[in-house]
Amino acid sequence: MVRLSRAETQERNRAKVLAAARDEFAEQGFRDAKIDVIAERAELTRGAVYSNFPGKRALYFAVLAELAERSAGAPHAAPGETLQGALGALARARVAAFPLDEDQAGLARDLMPEVLADEHVRRPFAQLAKLNGLLLGLALERLDPPERPSGSPIPRRVRLAETVLTTLHGAGQLAATAPGLVEPFDVVSACERLAGLAFNDWWAPPVIAPTAQAADRPWSPPGAVDLVRAEPFVPGDGVVVVLGTHRLAAAEEAVRASGGDVAVVAVTSDPDELVPLTRLIVAEVCGGLRQAFPESSWPRVRVVCDATGTLAAAAGVLAVSDETEAAIRVDRGRIVATADGRGAGHAVSGEVSRVDSA
Repeated sequence: MVRLSRAETQERNRAKVLAAARDEFAEQGFRDAKIDVIAERAELTRGAVYSNFPGKRALYFAVLAELAERSAGAPHAAPGETLQGALGALARARVAAFPLDEDQAGLARDLMPEVLADEHVRRPFAQLAKLNGLLLGLALERLDPPERPSGSPIPRRVRLAETVLTTLHGAGQLAATAPGLVEPFDVVSACERLAGLAFNDWWAPPVIAPTAQAADRPWSPPGAVDLVRAEPFVPGDGVVVVLGTHRLAAAEEAVRASGGDVAVVAVTSDPDELVPLTRLIVAEVCGGLRQAFPESSWPRVRVVCDATGTLAAAAGVLAVSDETEAAIRVDRGRIVATADGRGAGHAVSGEVSRVDSA
């Protein structure tokens, strides 16, 4: 009999807890599920459950994140080649996950009540929703670039993306609350028709931003997992913006100013709950995005959950919180500019663009 290492044993126990918790949450719902019952289902002690997950909500978010990431890798049909086609494909991928009856609705039904009940979760959720709108908007812009008249602001498709995600989110909540009420084909048709609406959407740069500081030091980041593409990733040249879960919407400032590759490093003071929440919310949109859009239209933004703060530390951010906002610019493997505070991503992008053009 092969003896497992301590790390292997812990990983096996974690998997057993997640599987047991998934069944318990599906049958009882989040509120009525019991840690003691989950431990019994997993054939572990109560202490073994808590050694892997510090609380029931952290475990619940982890279960939902695992399921979302697994379903995001499922086989898919051909992506759309137009705005209407891509949005229709995205909607079809999303409604395919809607619960069809009471039994299927049980697992996810308590997510939004938990989000709404606690500001600690609600603020990150709102920022993640904004980040998802940006990611989908960038994919729409790459698929069908909006025209920009000379001298006009940068046009966007973010408001279109947010409207589509609002439609899908609302339909998903109704499907979970009242299974059978939502007609999936109507939801798909509605999202396709949204492609034809004109939103007069454009991006305005921040009014105030810190001054970028010139730097010259090596960039040696650890490997991570890009949540947008669901693949291993090592941040290279471009902008790296480190954002707490209360500041994730600021990613757009770096994206618009740099016009190039941006790595968003999400950090938090509560990784046990907010890291799986981040994985869950991003997977819900990016899984469908990868199915609905040709790869050439996927956003160039990468999103990384930095649970331990290791990647942030490599960028020079040694202490992180949910309010963190800092950025670096990397060129040929060296950090050439840094900034800290509101507008940091815009600052390093603009500063280096100015230096490069000089």
